[in-house]
Amino acid sequence: MSKLQELIQKLCPNGVEYKKLGDFCEIKTGKGVTKSDAVLGGTYPIISGGQSPMGYYHTFNREANTVTISRVGAYAGFVNYIKERFYLNDKCFSVIPASERVSTLFLFYTLKNMESKIKELQSEGGVPTINTTKVSNLEIPLPPFEIQEEVALILDRFAEYAAELQAELQARKEQYEYYRNKLLTFDKIGGGAQSVTWMKMSEIGTFIRGKRFVRTDIINDGIPCIHYGDIYTYYGLYATKSKGRLRSELASKMRYAQKNDVVIVAAGENKEDIGIGLAWIGDEPAAVHDACFIFRSDLYPQYVSHYLRSDYYHKQIVKYVSEGKICSISAKGLGNAIIPVPPYEEQVRIATLLNNFDALVGDLTEGLPAEMAAVQEQYEYYRNKLLSFPRSKISA
Repeated sequence: MSKLQELIQKLCPNGVEYKKLGDFCEIKTGKGVTKSDAVLGGTYPIISGGQSPMGYYHTFNREANTVTISRVGAYAGFVNYIKERFYLNDKCFSVIPASERVSTLFLFYTLKNMESKIKELQSEGGVPTINTTKVSNLEIPLPPFEIQEEVALILDRFAEYAAELQAELQARKEQYEYYRNKLLTFDKIGGGAQSVTWMKMSEIGTFIRGKRFVRTDIINDGIPCIHYGDIYTYYGLYATKSKGRLRSELASKMRYAQKNDVVIVAAGENKEDIGIGLAWIGDEPAAVHDACFIFRSDLYPQYVSHYLRSDYYHKQIVKYVSEGKICSISAKGLGNAIIPVPPYEEQVRIATLLNNFDALVGDLTEGLPAEMAAVQEQYEYYRNKLLSFPRSKISA
């Protein structure tokens, strides 16, 4: 019998009490700060929704080892655990136990296990938002502290191994990004390739803004659709099928990506997120969200989608991004970006090379990514199993 099983039999053989999160935790929104407020050389990361800080600040408003939940935008519902002191933006909640008999790590793993449920709390229409009341009413299993610690210890072991694999994969991704950036600048920096023409994107293609729809319009059946948030979290460089489908009665109101168009996201949590895209190579037209532009040109679509992830491109468009609660860019701003245009055959060759390199660091069917996927699947299985406590009659 494992130590955890012994603890459960000894301390809670008849089940575990469930409590509303707000009954034993302080749930508090951060304080607004913009990217321009970030201090050059600041010490404390600004947590603003995604996995990466939006910048660094000269002071902090949260202590180390704190659980956060993103409350606004494409990452609304994302659960994170910050191991250092940090500045929490108003796009997130912090969730802090009010008692020393609640393990913060146990709380994190429990909320992470409920992440899909938390994301379902998003408000309908407009910018996705989760309010404090809905989060406060989430029911959480609360076993004795000794059991909380043991569960957290077991899950930490999985997390440490996954972190080691992630570090190795990150090193490979950095190699890939370096290779991609060198390949897509041709000889411009060192002395101009004769067969490459440098043109503004507005000179070689057209930008068509999508039409608004909300998450609740997405169903299992209907017309293919591309939501802006899914470009960050689901899609890769290209897609033949959409993640979701839109209610058919909305079909006449939508604007569509046709086969070989590139869908470019034009809204995000911070400047660095703006402007990435995916080549739509599906046979059916796909309805596109109004936080995106459809870029239509004679360029090879996968060549364009690779270019939209290059440093050279992002350094150009960042100055055209408007900042606020959600950052955005216009078609004019995107159109000002200069893109190298080699012969079509060369575009295909470059995209194929980069696709092969991307597969080495992103293909979930082989190598390190496959091992990571297997570890993640095993981790999520055991996390769900470890955190599925029978409910005691006290909290029933």
